[in-house]
Amino acid sequence: MNCPYCQHPDTRVTESREAQNGAVIRRRRECMKCDQRFTTYEQPAILDMVVVKKDGARQSFDRQKLRQGIQVACWKRPVGAEQIDALVAKVEQALISRPTREVASAFIGEMVMNGLKELDGVAYIRFASVYRAFHDADEFEQAVKQYHGS
Repeated sequence: MNCPYCQHPDTRVTESREAQNGAVIRRRRECMKCDQRFTTYEQPAILDMVVVKKDGARQSFDRQKLRQGIQVACWKRPVGAEQIDALVAKVEQALISRPTREVASAFIGEMVMNGLKELDGVAYIRFASVYRAFHDADEFEQAVKQYHGS
């Protein structure tokens, strides 16, 4: 692991611990040249997962794209980065445990919506409005009623 400060390739791990319910390993590292400390996160990669979009297009699973979509929905909401990371890890874990290497984007979207429903109602509605492509206020109102169980 190269030091992010001086790019020296020799660093040592000073501390390791599990994060996100064991889905990630958090490591504190120290550069052997400049003595700066930094944190890295180690997690399994889903390199061979293919997402099938609504229009039939296929693309590789992108963890950052998933995280960014959740982050946008949670913008200025009382949802912390750890909660977002935990939801991303939960979705990833569900995808890893699937027997096939192809997954519909709708399946991922529903998992995210279910997770956001538990975290924050506004984030859930924000994500649903983009994911379900609301066309008018009635569809938005239906989603709010659905959230409240009416």
